[in-house]
Amino acid sequence: MTQQPLAGITVADFSHVMAGPFASHILRLMGAEVIKIESPRGDQFRNYGSNREYDGMSPAFIAANVGKKSIALDLKDETDHQIARRIIARSDVMLENFRPGVIDRLGLSYASVRELRDDIVFCSVSGYGQDGPYRDWPAIDNIVQATSGMMMLSGAEGDPPVRVGFPIVDTLTGQTAAVAILGALLQRERTGKGAYIDVSMIDASLSFMTSALTPYLVTGSALKRMGNTGYSELPTAALFETRDGRHISLGVVQENQFVTLAKTLSREDWLADERFSTADARRANFDAMHEELTTIFRTRDADAWEMDLSAAGIPCGKVRHVNEAAELGSSSALLDLDLEGLPEGCRATVPNAGFRMEPGQPGTQEAPPRLDENREDILKWLDSND
Repeated sequence: MTQQPLAGITVADFSHVMAGPFASHILRLMGAEVIKIESPRGDQFRNYGSNREYDGMSPAFIAANVGKKSIALDLKDETDHQIARRIIARSDVMLENFRPGVIDRLGLSYASVRELRDDIVFCSVSGYGQDGPYRDWPAIDNIVQATSGMMMLSGAEGDPPVRVGFPIVDTLTGQTAAVAILGALLQRERTGKGAYIDVSMIDASLSFMTSALTPYLVTGSALKRMGNTGYSELPTAALFETRDGRHISLGVVQENQFVTLAKTLSREDWLADERFSTADARRANFDAMHEELTTIFRTRDADAWEMDLSAAGIPCGKVRHVNEAAELGSSSALLDLDLEGLPEGCRATVPNAGFRMEPGQPGTQEAPPRLDENREDILKWLDSND
């Protein structure tokens, strides 16, 4: 097997729950060795959710911890604290997502860690950053979805704010941290110097929302809530119910696409209709265009529309449940792990890193670790010269 790009990089991962562990998860999929330092109680995501049959291997935990090594340490205990320091001294990256100030009080601040390894890449993940008036505010995914404006952009005008249906802030923050760590490692390769990285959930969210935030920053006008209509505000980039009760999402935003759509639907008359002949005209007559499309899409099932419109080069897609969506990925989109002991009917499959790369394809078949599973191996490694 071709060596992965982060082979030889060791990460001392003091993070827990999702945002931090997802960052080291991405690094692990690219070949880094990730040592997960857990409290004696373990990462609280090990038994997250209403189902208590998982015995430390909840789906939420599996999702962000494949192939890592676990050691349980009480950082307030002197012996365990010294083990943690020895792990850091032999690591390239240290990652933590305690509340601001906690890692300092535990004696593992960036300044103290640099005494152990002066070229270490140290990454702190928090809700609102390490300084400023909001640093002490508690933050989890749905809270930052609210405070970032993300909830207010979702849904239709006049509806209550709507939460994105999965922990998007946690995962995008983890990806942001992973990108920052990769940049710092490349910089270290060039300069020989480490770096301190401060990743906040709010900053990562605002960056992620650049297409929504920048129009306000440039013009002073906030985006309207458009529900299921696309960013273009065109009636041809919206959601339509089909004959079978499913929905098709249409994404016709370019003029040549509209021409193709009109011809495919046998509605060439739209091209000469002053209400619809230009994008601005279609915006001005949004309801009329949307009503005509609504009537047409109700005449056939979603699968038939998706097949025929896609074949014509028209951007569209049937709204799928997650179990249906999982079938759309490439051959390397999902990873089957070597993990036994899950409840009956469950399987150890997780998404891969989201990209393909040759050579150095991301991925692993190693299962997430049981709590403290790798203690002996880690202690032997610390005592070795390897």
